[in-house]
Amino acid sequence: MSRASVAIFVPHIGCPHKCSFCDQRAITGSKNIPRAKDVQEACDRAIAFGADPKETEIAFFGGSFTAIERGYMTELLEAAKPYVFEKGFRGIRLSTRPDAVDEERLELLKSNGATSVELGAQSMSDKVLSLNERGHTAEDVERAAKLVKSYGFTLGLQMMVGLYGSTPELDVYTAERLIALKPQEARIYPTVILKNTRLGELYLAGEYKPYSFESAIPLCADILSMFESAGISVIKLGLHSSKEVEKDMLGGLYHPAFRELCESELYRRKMEELIGDDKRVCFTVPAAGLSKAIGQKKSNIEYFRAKGVEIVVKVGENQREYIIKQTTEVD
Repeated sequence: MSRASVAIFVPHIGCPHKCSFCDQRAITGSKNIPRAKDVQEACDRAIAFGADPKETEIAFFGGSFTAIERGYMTELLEAAKPYVFEKGFRGIRLSTRPDAVDEERLELLKSNGATSVELGAQSMSDKVLSLNERGHTAEDVERAAKLVKSYGFTLGLQMMVGLYGSTPELDVYTAERLIALKPQEARIYPTVILKNTRLGELYLAGEYKPYSFESAIPLCADILSMFESAGISVIKLGLHSSKEVEKDMLGGLYHPAFRELCESELYRRKMEELIGDDKRVCFTVPAAGLSKAIGQKKSNIEYFRAKGVEIVVKVGENQREYIIKQTTEVD
């Protein structure tokens, strides 16, 4: 059975800052503050619907978990704790700010069954962090990451692409700095401009210009490849599909299949490398890669056709290799 997650969204009540891009209600789709009973009901519901506890984790997302009021944080943790220590859930995952991590908080998390801590780094440029009112520095990210790892937690690092004041070069620099911290997991969030945010005001005033999709897709594909080449699992690329986001967005880099667009870019590059001088080529890929290799609306097929090359992409039986140039014959 595949891994499952019981997601509990904690709204923007713990964060001491309102970053330029942030509207947590739109991002999480949650307006109500969860209590202990909500955590218990969500976990019980997962079990009732057949989730395997050994493959299920409880995830607190949507806010800076370790920055919320201590009594409330303890209430949520103690509600989740029995499902880890008594019912065999895989653990508790949470996301938080780098400057809301210290030994005392990590001890509390550990004693209540937390196993994974994700840090919202967003950028490793102090200039970009300041412009976007993050309230922490790149040094805070490094300190918190090392502390999280020292306690044995799975470390996740989150970054944003295309923030106000950033550049493609600074985004790649951020990825390099995060990779050097050796997290086990990463999330890459292209910047989306939401109503009722400082970034939205800057955008409407013409002071902030987001990246185009034409430039953002190759850049995010590069960053995805960087993390994966370093053995770091990218568990999210792009903001999750959300009616709230679609309703409240003013612009930026939002697409419900953003990751697939980036992976299609990587497949196209690999095919271009393998084709050589051939004009008719068949590639095989694992089943999970078929739509990505073909591209949305057959974009990769059409890309090569415009260059005078006919390609076919098929599923290779029991194939594990990323992509194989099978034959120069096209059926």
